[in-house]
Amino acid sequence: MASITIKDMCVSYNKGKTYVLDKLNLDIKDGEFCVFLGPSGCGKSTAMYSIAGLLEPFSGQIYFGDKLMTETEGGKKKTFVPPQERNIAMVFQEYALYPNMTVRENMGFSLKTKKVPKDEIDRLVNEQAAKLELTDLLDRRIAQLSGGQRQRVALGRALVRSPQVFLLDEPLGNLDAKLRDQVRYELKKIQKELNVTTIYVTHDQTEAMTMADHIVLLSGGHIMQEGTPNDLYDHPANEFVAGFLGTPQINIFPCSVKEENGAYILDAGTFRLKAPDHVKASLAPYTGKKVDLGIRPSDFEIAQEGVNSIPAKLDSIEPLGDAYLLYVRIGEKVVVFKYAGEKAPTETEMLLKPNMEKLHLFDPETQKRINA
Repeated sequence: MASITIKDMCVSYNKGKTYVLDKLNLDIKDGEFCVFLGPSGCGKSTAMYSIAGLLEPFSGQIYFGDKLMTETEGGKKKTFVPPQERNIAMVFQEYALYPNMTVRENMGFSLKTKKVPKDEIDRLVNEQAAKLELTDLLDRRIAQLSGGQRQRVALGRALVRSPQVFLLDEPLGNLDAKLRDQVRYELKKIQKELNVTTIYVTHDQTEAMTMADHIVLLSGGHIMQEGTPNDLYDHPANEFVAGFLGTPQINIFPCSVKEENGAYILDAGTFRLKAPDHVKASLAPYTGKKVDLGIRPSDFEIAQEGVNSIPAKLDSIEPLGDAYLLYVRIGEKVVVFKYAGEKAPTETEMLLKPNMEKLHLFDPETQKRINA
């Protein structure tokens, strides 16, 4: 197995005039499950293809452990280990299966080319087929399979090997919801058993939050934040990260910061909150200025009265089974509140109280987080 280190990697499709990835620096630990997360066009797949050796960066270095795999400068190649010599296994979103072969032959093909004994190939193929619910399909040809079944075959073909790096490019996109949850669980379990360094590309923040040891959230070719799922969710570095992670999205309120009798007040116009002591130092430089206040939908509760309560009018309700999404109006702004009660509230007017220990404060100009 191997750790992965990326140093100052830039990727350009027009000889350095513009960059798809710009000065990417990243360390992925040996055996880690790392998720490249972000919207379409952010550079996450480009980063994966560069690691795989399918794409030559314009500049920078890529190491597997202490072995240099790629080194380029100004578009000129200094060191480049071809993909077939990097001992990687990759699953593409487009499957890339052999249509003239059966499922069994597809899954065992790479082992056969390595001259692995037939009994061992059969054992490995049968083992992964059982985990991916493919046992009854092993003798079918690819044309006889659904899209979801083909995706599982592609996963199985990669898993039967023992690669030092496992690369997955949105591998669950064509699975139905139930099977996606199951395969996600099995994939994470298998990765832990094999202890293989894994990079997983997705735009789905639920997949990232549930599977990753390490999330790298990208936008516009830059890393917005990296860390554990809890790091990014509980302490987003900026408004982009706060808005991208979490379903439903975080509620943002522009507020004026006022000092009154030694206390700091967040004044949104339609409500006022007395800031807790632990954010006073962060708010002090913004006295008389604006900040953006972020409150996640799950960090509200219904209050009867008291300080730091926000008047709201119920607009609509979405039942989730174990909770309700309440869309409420605070002034002219519609915000989302995740209510965990057994029955949906019937009152049209209510008071909401935010969890004051979980406020997220951002500079409206830089969009960066200002509280610890």
